[in-house]
Amino acid sequence: MSETPIYIEIAATVSPIEPFRDLFIAQLGAVGFESFSETEGGFHAYIVKEDYSKITVDEALVWEGALCTYSVKEIEQVNWNAEWEKNFDPIDVDGVVYIRAPFHENKTGYLYPMLIEPKMSFGTGHHQTTYMMIQWLLETSTDGLKVLDMGCGTGILGILAGMRGAAEIHGIDIDTWCIENTLENARRNEVVMTAEVGGAGALKDTYQVICANINLNVLLADMNSYASALSSGGTIFFSGFYEENIPALRGAAELAGLTYEGVKSREQWRSIKMTK
Repeated sequence: MSETPIYIEIAATVSPIEPFRDLFIAQLGAVGFESFSETEGGFHAYIVKEDYSKITVDEALVWEGALCTYSVKEIEQVNWNAEWEKNFDPIDVDGVVYIRAPFHENKTGYLYPMLIEPKMSFGTGHHQTTYMMIQWLLETSTDGLKVLDMGCGTGILGILAGMRGAAEIHGIDIDTWCIENTLENARRNEVVMTAEVGGAGALKDTYQVICANINLNVLLADMNSYASALSSGGTIFFSGFYEENIPALRGAAELAGLTYEGVKSREQWRSIKMTK
């Protein structure tokens, strides 16, 4: 790949816009798209040209009850930081956690202030899922525990676990840039955290707390691996799906030996807690 990679930009129009825009974004993220920007009628999605497949995109942009059309063009550069400034707002979780980028105003009075340099992970529309995962972590003691941030992205969840006293934190993500970003953000927040590129196949250890904020299809496909990686007596949080998806996800988790403990809701998104 050249020093300045050529990207494919997909300009998608979605009808109805809610909840399908976020769903299509999640589907494209699962097949390798690196970054997203919301528009009035849909979204823009970006992927390195050599990783682009029209067949894969067409399959990802099909959902019963929704219509998604798109156009494609090549672009040589994207100013990711400028896109972030247009699309990313600080996240305030219950007045306890405040997550901001360097271009946001700092605010005092939060127990867990977090500075995140997001790079290419902008505008996914999944603040709702992150918000619920943070709420779960605030309700769960991670002090002295071993924690896994599965699908770590910018590393937000692992970093929060570290701020709350986790003894060991590890992140896994399929994208190299996510791993680099996670490690940078951990250092920025003075949290010791390791991370590696991979999927469920990278799960070779056990953890007392696992956060898995990933696409529904990935959660279902890799459920047995997650259950095996959870220590006896441990807790796992799943997020990234809707109310109608809970029976399938809960059923797969229970077949894998996990016990359902509860659910959180935020707009159309859901997150569940399971134990082993």
